Amino acid sequence: MSPQPAQLEALVAILDHGTFDAAARALHVTPSAVSQRIRALESAAGQVLVRRTTPCRPTAAGEALVRLARQTRLLYDEARAALTPDGGAIALPVAVNADSLASWFLDVLAAASEWDRVALRLHVEDQAYSADLLRRGDALAAVTSDPTAVQGCSVEPLGVLRYLPVAAPGFAERWRRGGRPDWARMPVLVFNDRDSLQHDLLRRRGVDSPAVVHHVPSSTEFHEAVRLGLGWSLLPLPQLGSDVEDGRLVLLHGRDHVDVPLFWQRWRLDSPTLDRLTDTVRTAARAHLRR
Repeated sequence: MSPQPAQLEALVAILDHGTFDAAARALHVTPSAVSQRIRALESAAGQVLVRRTTPCRPTAAGEALVRLARQTRLLYDEARAALTPDGGAIALPVAVNADSLASWFLDVLAAASEWDRVALRLHVEDQAYSADLLRRGDALAAVTSDPTAVQGCSVEPLGVLRYLPVAAPGFAERWRRGGRPDWARMPVLVFNDRDSLQHDLLRRRGVDSPAVVHHVPSSTEFHEAVRLGLGWSLLPLPQLGSDVEDGRLVLLHGRDHVDVPLFWQRWRLDSPTLDRLTDTVRTAARAHLRR
């Protein structure tokens, strides 16, 4: 089969916007035109590519074409930018975990602020799941904890993001038992249901189920909630800054830490924009992550 650019564009628009009608509005065409493009694409593929749910979701075959569509869009955007001075922005969808985004990845954003006509589209996902966005075609590159390259991607180690168990001084004092933290009874903060770092540390200490678990799904507010004494948690070393030295937070146990190896995965494309992003990510990782 030879998918047409307009068909691939319609497929991505449906998945980005959730419905055929919303895709039609985004593409400035009629819903009938979008339906015709998808029917023609599915006829050529010989199988269903879009699940007509709310919102619409791709089938496994559809995911393969979404990857092709996003890669093709990047190459078209780069060609248009090279040929036309005001040809629009180059869209660059990237997956990154919240802790990286709140700490070392900020250097990448600072560098990208100097790039002309490049539009970063960040997908915030746990590092253990960000590779899924590559498989689905939602991202062209990702910070991930998965060292196994997604098919069609290259992978390279970035370094280790170290997490330390910390709490507000008053909280730590309140929950001491025999001079040590009462791990089983202390309230704990997690980012969301996928955040297993704290539970992994507790299991190492023989605690299967903490008494109170708070969910704070925002990196800035998460950090502030620990400072305010809502609970203890593991915070990435680059995000801690001077909190421990200045006494705003204390280490619950000097030897405890969790190291998460991070990797950079990107699609194998001959893309100057993706190459530039990769170089920038490497530089930021060298400056902040442990080797």
